[in-house]
Amino acid sequence: MNIDFPPPSGGIYNNAGSSRQLVNYMEHEDMERIERGLFAEGFFNLTRDGIYKAEVIQKMDTNIGQLMKSDAKFYAVHVSPSAKELSMMGKTEQEQSDAMKRYIREVFIPSYAQNFNKGLEAGDILFYGKIHFSRERSQKASFMHCHLIVSRKDQSNKKKLSPVTNHRNTTKGAIKGGFDRKTLFQQAELGFDKLFGYQRNSRETFGYCNTMKNGSIAEQLKMQELELCAGEFWRKIRHYILDTT
Repeated sequence: MNIDFPPPSGGIYNNAGSSRQLVNYMEHEDMERIERGLFAEGFFNLTRDGIYKAEVIQKMDTNIGQLMKSDAKFYAVHVSPSAKELSMMGKTEQEQSDAMKRYIREVFIPSYAQNFNKGLEAGDILFYGKIHFSRERSQKASFMHCHLIVSRKDQSNKKKLSPVTNHRNTTKGAIKGGFDRKTLFQQAELGFDKLFGYQRNSRETFGYCNTMKNGSIAEQLKMQELELCAGEFWRKIRHYILDTT
């Protein structure tokens, strides 16, 4: 599961002003799908489907108490399953869309709230999601993914929340709580596997991929050693099962 927070630079991800530009972008795929006779859903949140764009913009643009003009007002999040993960989420686009919404509601948002270390729950997070089905022209294959827009403030409009801060579980100073993105990625991965019964190969795990990309040479060698040992262990288990059945 690939999860990323696009940098809030210029263009559609500029988050210092109104959310209108990003929300319009999140809806851009709908007209093309309707013209092709395919279903297009509205936005969704923790409890509702079929939400109109106007509500998303209004809620986001008014939940900005005590924020300065140049402060971030919201954040964008992309949640993209791999092809193997997607196959576990259903055979049709409708099934995959329903599964993604369930995953966002039951796994991602609860983990997102928890990782601020402020005693927050899923219901405290103001967010809206939009399912996209990008299409690879060469193979005409569908790759479902989800765009989220999450408010900088919680539902009460009192607590500031930043998933891009580098502070982690701090208890002193001006910023308390922080946010641990690595923990979020691991929780989101484990939650997916539990929700959909996915048997994840060790090389698909966030821990393995992150170490091989960002770890030291020693850490990479150790990870490869652990991966080989795990592979040999499961190979013996499979042979044992085959020999005894």
